[in-house]
Amino acid sequence: MNRALADFRALRDAWGVAAALSSRAALAMVRGDLATLRENALEARAQFVELGDVLGQLKTAEALGTHAEVNADYELAAQLHREGLRMAQSLEMWSEESRQLSGLGRIALLTERFDEAREFHQRALQLAIEQGNLPAQQMAELGLALGARREGDLEAADAHLRPWLEWNRERNASNGLALVLAELGFAAELRNDAEAALTLHQSGLDSALATEDPRAVALALEGLAGAHSLTGRHIRSARLLGTATATRVRSGAPLPPAERGDVDRIAARVRNALGDARYAAEHAAGEAMDHHTAAAAEQFTESLVNTAVNTARRGIAAA
Repeated sequence: MNRALADFRALRDAWGVAAALSSRAALAMVRGDLATLRENALEARAQFVELGDVLGQLKTAEALGTHAEVNADYELAAQLHREGLRMAQSLEMWSEESRQLSGLGRIALLTERFDEAREFHQRALQLAIEQGNLPAQQMAELGLALGARREGDLEAADAHLRPWLEWNRERNASNGLALVLAELGFAAELRNDAEAALTLHQSGLDSALATEDPRAVALALEGLAGAHSLTGRHIRSARLLGTATATRVRSGAPLPPAERGDVDRIAARVRNALGDARYAAEHAAGEAMDHHTAAAAEQFTESLVNTAVNTARRGIAAA
């Protein structure tokens, strides 16, 4: 893509430059490179506006809306999604309309307008089903799952999430799989099912690492902190929370207040067990560790546990 962009610039092909920049922004979004996402999307959008390319403007508005959401600028995010919705409707691109509705639903959810969020996501889901667009359908169902879990309906959240596990696995879609596993893991933790939460978040960590997105890894580490806290591994939990916090800061997107519910719940449980001073010390120790090191430690421990379990099973079978 870098070479294509350079060639288009050399040829002074304005549309080619804009298209290459838009593609670079989309790739940056996948790997969580927020600075590159914004820089490329802004330049592409300006080019598409000058060219009068509505579809190009739609795609860059969506990218910039995602960037605004990550940085908790919900007013700007909603404005960009509304712009995208109008453009999608003018082009009669119903799958794109579904995606913009899901974007608006996500902002409504983050600002605790749950009924409105549900309505947006249900409209998005219906459109996606009518168009046979499974990626847009997953986006809408993930939004419904997030809302259901926030409102305490864990069964509904699971029902929206489960169908997408195999779908993402079949396509090696690490980003989607990491998010689905994280949500299922948090639901298991809220049911106090430590074994299921640990299994789901360990799988989620593997998928998150495959995305190369540090924010996805941070989410998996937060989930693992919750799972470990249910079994009394509070020091480990505090350190994982510390690593996740530092990872998000280094990525340029600290966790905003509207998305702190899971972390605050887990931190309160761990702090209550360790006391404020010990929790702060262990959290700081975690902050000093990079997410790759923390993830490798989790994977190594999981491997040791699995080996021990298999050895014990073989011993029982032979007895």
